[in-house]
Amino acid sequence: MKINPWLQKSFIYFVLPLGSGILGAWIFVRSQNASVSGNGYFPSSGVYRNANLAALPDGFEKASEISTQTVVFIKNESTVEYRSGFGWFWDFDPFGSRGKATSTGSGVIVSKDGYIVTNNHVIEGADKITVVLNQKKKEYVARVIGADPNSDLALLKIEEKGLPAIAFANSDGVQVGNWVLAVGNPFNLTSTVTAGIVSAKGRNINIGHKEFPIESFIQTDAAINPGNSGGALVNTAGELVGINTAIQSNTGSYSGYGFAIPSNIVQKIVKDFIEFGQVKRAFPGMVVEDLSADKAAALKYDGEGVQVKEIIAEGPAESSGLKVGDIIISVNDKKVNSRAFYDEYLAYRRPDETIQLKIWRDGVEKSIALKLISGSDNTALMMKGAVNSKMLGADFQPLGAADLQKYNIPSGIRLINIQRGGYISRLGLSEGFVITAFNGKKYNDAEDLISAMESASGRITIEGLTREGTRSSFSFFSY
Repeated sequence: MKINPWLQKSFIYFVLPLGSGILGAWIFVRSQNASVSGNGYFPSSGVYRNANLAALPDGFEKASEISTQTVVFIKNESTVEYRSGFGWFWDFDPFGSRGKATSTGSGVIVSKDGYIVTNNHVIEGADKITVVLNQKKKEYVARVIGADPNSDLALLKIEEKGLPAIAFANSDGVQVGNWVLAVGNPFNLTSTVTAGIVSAKGRNINIGHKEFPIESFIQTDAAINPGNSGGALVNTAGELVGINTAIQSNTGSYSGYGFAIPSNIVQKIVKDFIEFGQVKRAFPGMVVEDLSADKAAALKYDGEGVQVKEIIAEGPAESSGLKVGDIIISVNDKKVNSRAFYDEYLAYRRPDETIQLKIWRDGVEKSIALKLISGSDNTALMMKGAVNSKMLGADFQPLGAADLQKYNIPSGIRLINIQRGGYISRLGLSEGFVITAFNGKKYNDAEDLISAMESASGRITIEGLTREGTRSSFSFFSY
């Protein structure tokens, strides 16, 4: 049968493409439905979609409404010194001046009768602290109940009743991937809410400049900017999971990483402030560090833990039999996988408690009981034998037997409590530096070394070790 040429062309150029398009669309829709209803595969992205994954929350309205009522604006008025540039070497600056400065941050109401938690750095150095309730725009003058630089937390009190107080969540239950909201007052923009997820837990970012900082942060990608410090990190129920404290940024503004103090640490420290007016921290009389892969391999140890870095002479760690180099595997049967976890766990303990440590030494596991001491007792041990020199601006402490063995030196005197702007500080010597020789002479007695340094003139040389054990030498000209 002969086919009409017009019909033949119509089929080739119109009907066939139309039918192919309809068939292709039908196949595409079926494949999309199959992907949504089951575990499908997208060839274009190479990613599997799992239908069992939890759906995104419908909204954060409820959590935002609850948390914004509990977050306050904090204004810090302080007195600062403005240097002229002519006092760069000596403490005295004849052309400098003093003036008022104002900084701002955030805080979180933790009780109906006016207790407010914030960061220590938000209120540090304040002559006057003003709290503004974001919802009512009402101002209060706050008084400081307690401030702790080591945890970077502070507790304020305003005289008011019936305030909306935030509920605490258990930060141990927070998981990586959980949705969180950051609530605060960045750039003086009150009641700002940003959303993100928990990116990591137990972060130690080395921002603490004190002797024994507590660093075990919750990391989040919720946007945190200057002014957010002291504000709330909350879950989708509006419960507090952390206090926003720091950002990691080259510009000073948000760049993807924010860090919050876990709510369990916050709750313990708030209770200490209310009950004692200060933090009741417990100390084991030692310093630990993260166990690197190289150190673990050298010790032929293939597990997790932290390594004992320093032991305070006559402290509880030394008394219990611990040694520098021991690996702590667990505390009270809880596995220790990082220094951040170790620090956080000790932050919940109080003086006079006894903890059970499991350690690894020379291929053998051992159990050790260790009684914790208070911060004042720990400081007394650290300062034992130290002699102060006001002229030099530091304390000089002869090393004990454990430190001499650690550094493998016959004698040495450690510099501690170095005063900013003092002579030792201007020489560039750092906290914990160990002087092994001054002008070529070794000293066992702190007072003899102080006398020699105070009376020295002309060219002087100092030999010693950094806190980490690196050998250093300095040469100066003294008038």
